[in-house]
Amino acid sequence: MESGWRSRGVRRAARACACFAGRVSGGAEHRTRAQRQQLLRVRGRSVAWAPPLLLLTAIAVIDSNTSGEFRIISWIVLVPGIAAAICGVRGTAVLAALALVTYIEVDAAWPHQDQTGLPDFILVAVGGALATMACAVRVREERRMLHMRDVADTTRRTVLRPMPTPWAGLDHAAVYLAADIEARVGGDFYDIQPGPHGTRVLLGDVQGKGLPAVDAAAALLGTFREAAYHEASLGVVAERLEVRMRRQRQYVADLGEEPARGVERFATAVLVGFPPPGAPGGHIEVVNFGHEPPLVAGPSGVRLLPPGDGLPLGFGGLAGPASGVPPVRRVPFAADETLLLVTDGVTEARDAEGAFFPLHERVALAVSVDPGLTHPRHLVELVREGTLRHSTGHLVDDTTIFAVRAVRPVRG
Repeated sequence: MESGWRSRGVRRAARACACFAGRVSGGAEHRTRAQRQQLLRVRGRSVAWAPPLLLLTAIAVIDSNTSGEFRIISWIVLVPGIAAAICGVRGTAVLAALALVTYIEVDAAWPHQDQTGLPDFILVAVGGALATMACAVRVREERRMLHMRDVADTTRRTVLRPMPTPWAGLDHAAVYLAADIEARVGGDFYDIQPGPHGTRVLLGDVQGKGLPAVDAAAALLGTFREAAYHEASLGVVAERLEVRMRRQRQYVADLGEEPARGVERFATAVLVGFPPPGAPGGHIEVVNFGHEPPLVAGPSGVRLLPPGDGLPLGFGGLAGPASGVPPVRRVPFAADETLLLVTDGVTEARDAEGAFFPLHERVALAVSVDPGLTHPRHLVELVREGTLRHSTGHLVDDTTIFAVRAVRPVRG
């Protein structure tokens, strides 16, 4: 029954993406043209036609003032070629026609013996036609790329849903950077789920890339959002996630879509539970599925939580006949501290010499200089800039940076 619900959910999501794609395709050409010409605008008006038109004028003037032994009027074939790179199809066609007319007029003004004649006329005419066709192909590909980018963004927003700030008593901030800039979506996931038993936070990283990883991340997030709301025990939520990952892997195997080289798909994750309002505070509960241990940053400094001693999601069965989920650890957490969770895109970022990004040291140094950086938004931006600078912008894996802290009461 649940498999049927999931199949219907996938079909509804696919229809939603298709409907969205239909809506965006009508405006794709307009947005593509705007992006292409954003550097060729004056007071909001496009001047993409200016460079090829100036070149056409310059060639005509220079050719009219040279000797018959050095004619450059045939160079006018460059005009539609340049237009094809920066103008739309209509603008390229107009400039190609204008170049042909200019060629005829300028060449006809010369004595018969100095005219370039029919061969160069054919060159300019054919060059203009080919430039117009090339422009049409380029614009079509730009529209297709924009369409795919919109679909990828919609898919990512479906998996990583927008969250109000603050939400469920937590201030939060997040940054997601896809290693494949064209794909714009990967296997990293995070979410906050409030409920009657407290607010639960999840961050994880599915092994692999592409749509299979996205599918697994979506399945885990769906289970988390339901279990985190209904289950009183964080340990039970962890068990639900483990079972869901195993079922997802079996589902993929039944479809005949097993990962390459026989590697079973898994996910590392950190599950965090914040106590509900009115409950004793000063602590959080953490379940670590083989993920990078979170950092806690506060006025007293930066500390690393105990490393995850559990297996990743999907491998719990290897631990024995029991559920195989890691233990729930209760750790101190003050109201003025911020929890920082990252995926391995941060910790495994390398510089030119192959050194890993020293996350703990960088955060500790920055917070010691400016304690205000413990705010989630500032902390996420600090780590983002540090990671990109350390790796010179070349990310080898999807990167997620997620920071949360309790909302501080407003003092009257």
